[in-house]
Amino acid sequence: MFDPIHYGHLRTAFELQSKLSLDEVRFVPCADPPHRGAATVDTALRVRMVDAAIRGQPGFLVDDRESKRPGPSYTVDTLTGLRADFPDASLCLIVGMDAFLGLPTWRDWHKLLDLAHIVVVERAGCSAPEAGALRELIENHATAGPGDLRRELHGGVHLEQVTRLEISSTGLRSAIRAGLAPRYLMPDAALNVISETGCYAAQG
Repeated sequence: MFDPIHYGHLRTAFELQSKLSLDEVRFVPCADPPHRGAATVDTALRVRMVDAAIRGQPGFLVDDRESKRPGPSYTVDTLTGLRADFPDASLCLIVGMDAFLGLPTWRDWHKLLDLAHIVVVERAGCSAPEAGALRELIENHATAGPGDLRRELHGGVHLEQVTRLEISSTGLRSAIRAGLAPRYLMPDAALNVISETGCYAAQG
């Protein structure tokens, strides 16, 4: 959602870009999330914040395709569009373990591996499933290492650990509404957008 984007998002993306040798990392703000409440601010403003936050970082791009597509922002539709745009490229869907655990509730979730690899970021308090459909998915599609993500265009499940930064968008919104400065928790460029528009303070 990136509501708002913060250093937890950016550090995770930076480490995965390095560890997995990703040519680029696309940040895709969700326009109409089907599995959670609506974002606090509109998609165009979140796209603007992401663009400001990642500007100058090689390989980081903002992708606003979900804001241009009507209806709920289903991941399978986004990946279908990306696969059409990049038919010969290896694609990786990056999700946190908490999101991965909810995968069976996603629309056409069983089709995701036909379109991309799934990179699962391990997080404190969320363990990989020990049984059930997701355990089978991991066992049947686990990569032997990051190299598999480049050798094949799709179909792998890769678990990766990154540096934990205890920052949440919910906490940032609450801090801003309380009049607390979130400096050093998010890029100044994104914070400047928030300050200029008053987008979160106005929601209090």
